[in-house]
Amino acid sequence: MTYALETRRRRTFAIISHPDAGKTTLTEKLLLFSGAIQIAGSVKARKASRHATSDWMEIEKQRGISVASSVMQMLYRDHVINLLDTPGHKDFSEDTYRVLTAVDSALMVIDAANGVEAQTRRLIEVCRQRDTPIITFVNKMDREVRDPLDILDEVERELGMPCVPMTWPVGQGKSFGGIINLRTQAMTVFDSGSERLPQDFETHPLSEQALLAERFGTEWLAAMDSMELATGASPAFDPEAFLAGKQTPVFFGSGVNNFGVMEVLDALVDLAPSPRPRTSSVLVNKQAVVKDIQPEDSAFSGVVFKVQANMDANHRDRIAFVRMASGKYTPGMKLKVQRTAKELRPTSVVTFLSQRREAVDEAYAGDIIGFTTHGGVQLGDTITDGANLLFTGLPFFAPELFMTVILKNPLRTKQLQQGLDQLGEEGAIQVFKPEVGGPMLLGAVGQLQFEVVQHRLKAEYDCDVRLEGCQYTGARWITADSAAELREFTNAYPQRLALDAANTLAYLCTSPYDVRLAQERFPKIHFHPLREHAGLALGSAG
Repeated sequence: MTYALETRRRRTFAIISHPDAGKTTLTEKLLLFSGAIQIAGSVKARKASRHATSDWMEIEKQRGISVASSVMQMLYRDHVINLLDTPGHKDFSEDTYRVLTAVDSALMVIDAANGVEAQTRRLIEVCRQRDTPIITFVNKMDREVRDPLDILDEVERELGMPCVPMTWPVGQGKSFGGIINLRTQAMTVFDSGSERLPQDFETHPLSEQALLAERFGTEWLAAMDSMELATGASPAFDPEAFLAGKQTPVFFGSGVNNFGVMEVLDALVDLAPSPRPRTSSVLVNKQAVVKDIQPEDSAFSGVVFKVQANMDANHRDRIAFVRMASGKYTPGMKLKVQRTAKELRPTSVVTFLSQRREAVDEAYAGDIIGFTTHGGVQLGDTITDGANLLFTGLPFFAPELFMTVILKNPLRTKQLQQGLDQLGEEGAIQVFKPEVGGPMLLGAVGQLQFEVVQHRLKAEYDCDVRLEGCQYTGARWITADSAAELREFTNAYPQRLALDAANTLAYLCTSPYDVRLAQERFPKIHFHPLREHAGLALGSAG
């Protein structure tokens, strides 16, 4: 039996942007317009009791930023839309990179005043590596912003692909009149206010040229000229090129004013892809064979792309977020974690609206489901209903910043160990245990990760810790051509070796020259700046 009808109804996408481009606000509005929530929370109103639905962690509410990606599911036009809101802050880019492995498309939010910013560039790079289709939303058109032609030009340069305008702005800032929808050949008139719903905006067909020209004057004429230039210089929208990551449809609007958002929601249904095949290694006669797993296949398979501890402080639970790759999930199914070949016995299985959860009756490829467990599941684990297959491609980046963990109260050692194990497994930070003993080391991509982990150790595990600087400035994961060579290397550098949360051996560096010198001395040792999750049950297949 195949599930093609159900998988075609699914859309799974991530929202990506630089901090403050308005990503979390847009997430709220998409949820609001699809009917998933009744009232949108402002991310900026930090003292207010109503925070953005997607920012549930205490530290997020205090700082008004997203520090962990969150998953939300909504139903719109008979389509099941799985939306993943990612942290914009560069210090949490690892979480975002992993989320991007779990989606079929991305919605890129750009601040119309600032254009493409640094963090957006990094995320674009990841999307480009995976040929992820990108829909672009140019936000904050009600402010004093850059010329839309300039923005398109910059997006084209940064993305390395042509832009295809789907809507076009009339004016900007105080004289922002609205947007022309090129798909419906109508103009929607802008009216500010965060309580307005899409049906509240006035719309005129473009055939009413004289009326629009009279009403919007020079802004209308300028918009028609620039729109003609933009559409003349752009290719026609080509669904195949978009799906191959070779062109991006562009929308303009103002998320905070609910304006131009509906057009994006419709584009996600009309243009964004349904779940696609996923490459995996399959064990055939003890040999790993690469195979495409089709979303409509009847066998259940999925990948853990995120593990979050303590979403419910009362139960000390951990949720493994699984992106389903094929088949159908039904309650009570027998599932297996491929890495350990052990049965997965979740206490509950849920879908999400941020921290609101609902028990799953059924789920299909493309859906994100959460398995509540008490351990035994790691980032990158493949879960199936029996088939021996393994999905790869979940990246771990070598940290660039290190701190030593000093526990203020030695009687809390057990709690600290549990906290570091769980936070390391969920990927909030990288935890290294030195081979020669001594305090644990934390490795991060950005400074803010340390602050978040320190805060969470105290709040969730009642562990007060001090973080102290140490001499390490980098790490490389180690592999060798033979066990004898590895033994010789480990004997030569006992002080420099540590095991990470997945028990993978890493070499710690104090300067960029360390790796070069070690490499010259041991040419058959391989130093890796990136580690992909390896499924141990398949041996070398990972």
